[in-house]
Amino acid sequence: MKSAVIVFPGSNCDRDMAVALHEATGAAPAMVWHKDSQLPEGLDLIAVPGGFSFGDYLRCGAIAAQSPIMREVADFAGKGGHVLGVCNGFQVLIETGLLPGVLMRNATLKFVCRDVPLRVEEAQSAFTRGYMSGQEIVLPVAHHDGCYVADDETLTQLEDEQRVAFRYRDAVNGSMNDIAGILSQNRRVLGMMPHPERAVDARVLGTDGTPMFRALSEMMVAA
Repeated sequence: MKSAVIVFPGSNCDRDMAVALHEATGAAPAMVWHKDSQLPEGLDLIAVPGGFSFGDYLRCGAIAAQSPIMREVADFAGKGGHVLGVCNGFQVLIETGLLPGVLMRNATLKFVCRDVPLRVEEAQSAFTRGYMSGQEIVLPVAHHDGCYVADDETLTQLEDEQRVAFRYRDAVNGSMNDIAGILSQNRRVLGMMPHPERAVDARVLGTDGTPMFRALSEMMVAA
């Protein structure tokens, strides 16, 4: 599997993402700077990592969404490419228009940083096929603006089309329907607030993120 990690000023999970992808695939991902105007050829997956791109000025992810490389990421996704956005990366994908809804300030108005229990809601996509539907996992979160909000029509569509990938098991940030991660309509773009890339080592925060990266690698190799 050939992958790339997009790097913005203020990204701080790009190396974690690179390590997780390297461990799963055996190949180091390309690190792509936000001002680049082209992606490496032959990519199977693009990861937009967490952090505080551009200091979270304006809205989280709003400035990053205007970076030259995001036009290429949007084009890649439009052609059926797989894109994973985690935490700030989820915010960037929403601001880019690749996923619906908006991520607002946490209901507590406080930064939340802890391990949280999740329920896997969808286990058929390339990202989630390593889990079982209904399986409970634990991943860390670290965000201030992770409250997922959408209008009734969007929420109904997400639920009816089984595009809610992960759901919080307890109150974390006030997200509607306890949504922790969603899929695009073609199921090839996943945005999520919890950090699977921080849970791939039994010595550090467990390994509940490993099945995601292993499943992505296996599926891309099989394809």
